[in-house]
Amino acid sequence: VQLVESGGGLVQPGGSLRLSCAASGFTFSSYGMSWYRQRIGKARELVAALTSTVGSTNYADSVRGHFTISRDNAKNTVYLQMNSLKPEDTAVYYCNAWFGSISYWGQGTQVTVSS
Repeated sequence: VQLVESGGGLVQPGGSLRLSCAASGFTFSSYGMSWYRQRIGKARELVAALTSTVGSTNYADSVRGHFTISRDNAKNTVYLQMNSLKPEDTAVYYCNAWFGSISYWGQGTQVTVSS
């Protein structure tokens, strides 16, 4: 099983980034997919989640309205479109796949929002 994140980097406040997470080694379409982040000195927190079937989404209050999670089951990839980025969005962002009690994690990608 592999989850490989990409798309992180340095961006100015107000800018945008799109994170990608390429999955392999499991039946991607059957799994819910989420993005988490961990800021320095803080616990890992859920940013956005997307179910496997109905496609329901859930967002942290702090990102609702300016982050969007989506998936492409044909490409086994989940995305996080991040707009209007703020310095407090600076964190390591992790991709997560879940199915019942099963949970897989990526290695994380750094997002830094700074002028």
